[in-house]
Amino acid sequence: MPAMKLALIAHDGKKNEMVALAAEFKTFLQGCQLMATGTTGGRLVAELGLSVERLLSGPHGGDLQIGARLAVGEVDAVIFLRDPMTPQPHEPDINALVRACDVHNVPCATNTAGARLMLERWAQLG
Repeated sequence: MPAMKLALIAHDGKKNEMVALAAEFKTFLQGCQLMATGTTGGRLVAELGLSVERLLSGPHGGDLQIGARLAVGEVDAVIFLRDPMTPQPHEPDINALVRACDVHNVPCATNTAGARLMLERWAQLG
């Protein structure tokens, strides 16, 4: 079975949660092909030693890069820890990525509870 292609994105207020979640599932994630937006990816590499393809930061087009890959089948799932309480200047890009997940029937978790359920299930199957 080929490695799962997983996109990891976290707004600034959620980056610590992403690092903690990735630490919890590090063994599973090491077997995945990971991509992430800029700062999130940098933290996952620096703090956990994960191999992550770093794309642009979200406000500079990283969400759109992931959406484009998703549209052509290069993303199997998205974990996007969104901060619903902080306005984001690139909100249209965020909405486009979540919409692309719906259009292409790609699993998308937008909070740690959903992400944990997805990762626990995949780790069991793995």
